[in-house]
Amino acid sequence: MTSEQAVEDSPQSRRREQRGWYFYDWANSAFPTTILTVFLGPYLTTIAKAAAQGRPYVDVIGFDVRPSAYYSFVVGVAAILQIILMPVVGALADHTGRKKELLGLFAYIGAGATVCFWFVADGRYLLGGVLFLVSSVAFAAAFVIYNSFLPEISTADERDKVSARGWGFGYLGGGLLLAVHLALFLGHKGLGITEGDAVRIALSSAGLWWGGFTIIPLLRLRNRRALPSGAESAGQAVTGSFRQLGRTIKELRRYPLTLGFLVAYLIYNDGVQTVISFSATYADKELGLDQTVRIAAILMVQFVAFFGALLLGRLATSYGAKRVVMVALIAWIAVVAVAYFLPRGAALPFFGLGFAIAIVMGGTQALSRSLFSHVIPKGKEAEYYSLYEISDKGSTFLGSFTLGLALQLTDSYRLGIISLVIFFVLGFVLLALIDLPKAIRAAGNQVPERI
Repeated sequence: MTSEQAVEDSPQSRRREQRGWYFYDWANSAFPTTILTVFLGPYLTTIAKAAAQGRPYVDVIGFDVRPSAYYSFVVGVAAILQIILMPVVGALADHTGRKKELLGLFAYIGAGATVCFWFVADGRYLLGGVLFLVSSVAFAAAFVIYNSFLPEISTADERDKVSARGWGFGYLGGGLLLAVHLALFLGHKGLGITEGDAVRIALSSAGLWWGGFTIIPLLRLRNRRALPSGAESAGQAVTGSFRQLGRTIKELRRYPLTLGFLVAYLIYNDGVQTVISFSATYADKELGLDQTVRIAAILMVQFVAFFGALLLGRLATSYGAKRVVMVALIAWIAVVAVAYFLPRGAALPFFGLGFAIAIVMGGTQALSRSLFSHVIPKGKEAEYYSLYEISDKGSTFLGSFTLGLALQLTDSYRLGIISLVIFFVLGFVLLALIDLPKAIRAAGNQVPERI
């Protein structure tokens, strides 16, 4: 190692990069909170219904689609595109060594498409669908590359803390912007604007937030790998990336414990994602709680999750990330069980349950991300994190299918929510069976003091 490289990888340099890395979570969290969690689904459905003009269907590239189903259809297509493209993006990042440039490219494509939601009005449901496909796929691609920086900017013993801080910082940034947007939405009459205009301002400003704060990580992060010598065309880079991706998929058979961790994560993350996405519907349809209570709960969860991620990150430093994640999975089982018994109209217990979810939610995801970073072979970070994110997207299908099946067979939201226990129990068992120190050594990495 040259003296210049030693300075670049000094603790001071790593901390500077880590602080920049946190800001990308702060930047892009505007998309899942404002766009996905609150505003786009209801708004795009309303636009599609207006375009239908009383007819039962709208036209979507030759198919008749019910306006109420349009947003779900778009989300499903986006998930499929993400699953197809994320491994290619990961291979491209590792093959070219241009992680920072690709992070910026996809972040600004996504942010630009999000800003353009301002133009989704007057029946332009197809424009809204296309913009969502572009922004969500770009969001996923950028997130793969963002995750892949984690093992490069932190030592093995720092990783749990760094990952937890990034996740917590994201909840804080997303929560602050969402609070502004909800105030705008609830007070739109006093501001002299329509409800639709308030939603469009919220949607497009989320893109401005995402793009604006992305400047900070782009200024502070740096590429570790030497860039390939000589000029390489875009076609050559993509072709080389596909070859590298094929080699990585074949190589995965040499790391069965890494594959085992991915399966465990897929299963327990099913439960996490489905509880998060189903909680508002459960509060509305089963508990009968009004919109004000649900909005207040969403905001509380965002801000408490910031402290929850930091708390679990600190606990992981003392007790090991695997142990903390397993305790968190037990807490998830308890949360689902308590939700089953909540009486109708129980607003205060619902807030208590939301508080418990917020404490374990960010920590479960952040520590899972840092655990996975230890079982990745060096130089393949982006490719392996693309497989990790595919496990995350797989949760959209499996969790929703299980919940839908439970509702179809029983017509009971309570039995639907309790059916999710199986994901946490099975995920707990599979994670417990994985010998993480052995998996880390097999990947050629140093085993941290506590894991």
